[in-house]
Amino acid sequence: MEFEDQVPFVVRLEAEDRQVLFENGTRLAFPVRQVLLREHEPTAHVLVLLTGWTKVTSAAANGYEALLALRGAGDLVGEGAVLSGRPRGATVTALSQVEALAVEAEVFRRLLIERPDLARKLMALTADRMRAGDRRRVQYAALSVQERLARLLLELTRGPREEGSPGDPRGNLQGDPEDGVPLTPALTQSELAGSVGASREAVARLLKGLRERGVVRTGRRGLVVVRPDVLRKMVRESDG
Repeated sequence: MEFEDQVPFVVRLEAEDRQVLFENGTRLAFPVRQVLLREHEPTAHVLVLLTGWTKVTSAAANGYEALLALRGAGDLVGEGAVLSGRPRGATVTALSQVEALAVEAEVFRRLLIERPDLARKLMALTADRMRAGDRRRVQYAALSVQERLARLLLELTRGPREEGSPGDPRGNLQGDPEDGVPLTPALTQSELAGSVGASREAVARLLKGLRERGVVRTGRRGLVVVRPDVLRKMVRESDG
């Protein structure tokens, strides 16, 4: 999963556009694992995430759940359905306690008309997300499950950004090298599997091997990467 181009929507906005957007939203709170938006349901609003982490997923008919993206503070979710007028195309679930602003669909569409720069920034966000998705598909087509998992774990140790105010840019997650770096956000084995396009059992076997080699360990806050150098070697070998 690539995070490098995912500059949060709120960070992209000029101060005046950001203020207008916030003034037209209603603050909501969601506990861990609560669904914020549900796939196939009618569209009523977009959400601007203020704090916390969410996962964006889509379920197949056989019950397999693919992890499409991770979204955190400053990100916008639900905008695609609002713009198209179609039902939700994915489910958004809280991975931690989440605060968000809900902007009604009609209000959001009106703001895009009244504030052209806001619309341009949304178009740029959409293009970046599409490009990231295309790049991920090309990369993963040539990789084994182990190589995909190594790449994902490295991306998660870098942290899309630390949690904070919605205006904070994404930064690198810092950790004590001797203690290892906890993944942010912490994902279950099923969620990791959904992200790399593999079964939970396959990912569990790979994680067990990495634990036995001292590359990762299970900590109080979830999975901790102890030897990112080993993961980087796996990625370099797959790239070379």
